[in-house]
Amino acid sequence: MEAVNKQALFKKIPAVDRLLSDPDISETTGSYPRTLVIKAVHQVLDHIRARIRDGELSVESQLSIESVSALVVEKLKELSLPSLRPVINATGVVVHTNLGRSILTDRALRQFKAIAGGYSNLEYDLDQGKRGSRYTHVEDILKELTGAEAAMVVNNNAAAVLISLETMAKGREVIVSRGQLVEIGGSFRIPDVMRKSGAKMVEVGTTNKTHLSDYEEVLGPDTGLLLKVHTSNFQIVGFTEEVPLSELVKLGGRYGIPVMDDLGSGCLVDFSKYGPAKEPTVQETLSQGADLVTFSGDKLLGGAQAGIILGRKNLIEAIKKNQLSRALRIDKLTLMALGETLRLYRDERTAVREIPTLRMICEPYRSLKRKAERLVKLIGKLKTQNFSVELADGNSKAGGGALPLLELPTRLLCLVPGNLSSRFMENWLRTYDPPVITRVEKERVLLDIRTIQERELKTLAQAVNNLATLE
Repeated sequence: MEAVNKQALFKKIPAVDRLLSDPDISETTGSYPRTLVIKAVHQVLDHIRARIRDGELSVESQLSIESVSALVVEKLKELSLPSLRPVINATGVVVHTNLGRSILTDRALRQFKAIAGGYSNLEYDLDQGKRGSRYTHVEDILKELTGAEAAMVVNNNAAAVLISLETMAKGREVIVSRGQLVEIGGSFRIPDVMRKSGAKMVEVGTTNKTHLSDYEEVLGPDTGLLLKVHTSNFQIVGFTEEVPLSELVKLGGRYGIPVMDDLGSGCLVDFSKYGPAKEPTVQETLSQGADLVTFSGDKLLGGAQAGIILGRKNLIEAIKKNQLSRALRIDKLTLMALGETLRLYRDERTAVREIPTLRMICEPYRSLKRKAERLVKLIGKLKTQNFSVELADGNSKAGGGALPLLELPTRLLCLVPGNLSSRFMENWLRTYDPPVITRVEKERVLLDIRTIQERELKTLAQAVNNLATLE
């Protein structure tokens, strides 16, 4: 486009005052703060100028007051939406780190309003009538469920590992197998957190094999801790060997050195009883004699994001006194959600039925097949050339860095491209209200039934119908 034509288009852009006085926009000022309206106007005008400069806008009619006002109204709706929004997880990853990990139980949600909307005895001892400790709200139930001598919680498992290492081994050596120097999401690396804690890392063994003798050979007067780390989001298979926790505990006992086991995604239920693969439980780990055990409060446990530390009473008390504990402490809403989730574990069948993470991981294929058929029925017969709908078998994942090799048989609703490409459909669903997060494989958009909640089926069916009617 000629430069002079661009200048002519720039002159046609409506002024801010003209837009603010336009009826289509002025009617919105009752629903939105004026500052937000002005912000929307400026953002729309900036975008229009950029499009003219780039040669993307060359039609004068697109600069009419009606057209620009409509863009402002749409921008207002966009700006007024909260950044953190509910989405439909159709990916098949149960504990999806990017989508908020675990869904809270109805029991926790019922308590949320009362605790969030009023005062509580967060750090107040109702029996003594004086200041209390926030840890008491979950410590007793954790001890009851796991058999631990003592317990405390911080804001996530990375914090649990950090404060435990800083308390137990600052300035001292921590011995860890080379095959357990993991990196998990967000570039959290064991060597880095150890460095931040002030501990000196001593690697033993090789990537695939570590023997008890490897630990014993490097023990010395500066050894402060023997550390075992669950490999979480990967597994080494084949020619491998690692030292069982029980053997590491015996070694630590002979030399008076405590043993810490970072379970990462700790679980309180033996999943192998319900179909999925075996994962070491917190109870089993403590029964083998670990002095400290750390794990997440969400992930496989299914509660709120938190870091749980269990173990010997004298060690837990020392960690509680660490000045870092205030910086890493858990808030009242997380405490409430974690406590309500933990109380469900008093009856394992109730926990598996009512904790969404456990329910989704343990849900059998036949149940998923019935749910898929209900979704298809809700969608109904589509008269469209945009795509076709098929049902197929597939596999879900536990997610959250847990059970990386586990594939959970599932049922998939597949959108097979017609007039619309898989890329377009994935993007359209992702920007729907509420957003539907899917996965694309072999040019098909896949919606995994396992992670779609019953309450979301009607909304999802409507989304598919709306997509079918696009021209």
